[in-house]
Amino acid sequence: MSNAAMHVAKTGVEAQQLKMQVIANNLANVNTTGFKKDRVNFETLVYQVKKMAGAQTSEGTEATSGLNVGTGARVVSAEKLFSQGAISSTDNALDLAISGGGFFQIVLPDGKFGYSRDGSFIRNGEGVLCTADGFVLQPEITIPPNVVNISIGANGAVSVNLPGQDAPTNVGQLQLATFVNPAGLAPIGSNFLVETNVSGNAALNNPMQNGTGKLIQGSLENSNVKVVQELVDMIETQRAYEVSSKAITATDEMLRYINQNL
Repeated sequence: MSNAAMHVAKTGVEAQQLKMQVIANNLANVNTTGFKKDRVNFETLVYQVKKMAGAQTSEGTEATSGLNVGTGARVVSAEKLFSQGAISSTDNALDLAISGGGFFQIVLPDGKFGYSRDGSFIRNGEGVLCTADGFVLQPEITIPPNVVNISIGANGAVSVNLPGQDAPTNVGQLQLATFVNPAGLAPIGSNFLVETNVSGNAALNNPMQNGTGKLIQGSLENSNVKVVQELVDMIETQRAYEVSSKAITATDEMLRYINQNL
């Protein structure tokens, strides 16, 4: 025998399971450089209208409220929150943290662009700045061999000191990408996001211009996950899951009673 109450409770269980998975992913990435936490958003399912508000109850009178029965809840989205993460010093000249808005633009193996807040860059065999996986940073910056010092300004200007030269040599300009709706970016793993129709197209600008943040050399941005808050959310989710589970058990006991006694 099916029962609507059991179905409603089942949707609650499924929704809380998905929220717990999102919380677990946030906690798993608490030490991931540049990671942005996800927040689960819920919405109600369609209502069953048993009686409309305003329905005539007698000649000259109307119902002041309707009888609308909900059919449960579902997760409608897992939204990324782009609040600033704490910045930690690393003393590595090629580590870059973004203080403010913007993303690094990286060329992915399929030729498309990925966007990331992870600024832990290295030089490949040709001296080009790239990620640990070898994906090249855009605009492409090549560091000459045997440089004495690498300097990256807050505005993204990259200069180096070469042996035997007192004056620094400019070797490129870093840029940051911004989006009209960064929450619309799609995560694909490996610290990368890709643009979608709802995120809008990437707008490239020098750091500290048109809403982009500044670069901090020798530092990295930590994850914006707050462990204590995630643990609180985990307990809340667990309790909500238990309540929905108990609703299923209570409904089952009610149906058993009817079968056995009526």
